[in-house]
Amino acid sequence: MTPELIEVGRGLCYAGAGLAFGLGGCGSAWGIAIASHQAAGVMREKPDLFGRMLVMIALPGTQGFYGFIVAILMMTQTGLIGGDVLKITLGTGLAFFFIGLGCGLALLVSAIKQGEASAAGITLIARRPEAAGRAILFPAFVETYAVVALLATILFITFLTQPLPLEYLKLQ
Repeated sequence: MTPELIEVGRGLCYAGAGLAFGLGGCGSAWGIAIASHQAAGVMREKPDLFGRMLVMIALPGTQGFYGFIVAILMMTQTGLIGGDVLKITLGTGLAFFFIGLGCGLALLVSAIKQGEASAAGITLIARRPEAAGRAILFPAFVETYAVVALLATILFITFLTQPLPLEYLKLQ
């Protein structure tokens, strides 16, 4: 493997980590904005409901944290930060790029949709403040898919960075 291909693999790994973090963060900002706009409209008429709406506003922010976790995990597991730099092949770099892209897209879409679900819950709280406990279920269901994306990505990273068995290496 040439040094150039190793550098391409490393670059693809960094790009995948950046996509997971960047798309997750963008989705979180977008989702929080959607929920915040709805909450601001409600607070004009009923400012006392702010406490009940706060969690609904904040929930879409979790995807940004998930993207950050994935980016750090990708870089530590491959030695790009905090350890010996591994020879990341072109194939491994491509795998990490697409893992990061897939995770980032799932986080982006789920954060936006979670913001929309939070806005719907905020509308319910505005009409029926006693329903705040049930209203939080709307964005919580969407959160499930962000958590699934995070867990799947962690598994992919873990499996991809495991040492190869000696039998496999002898076949090469």
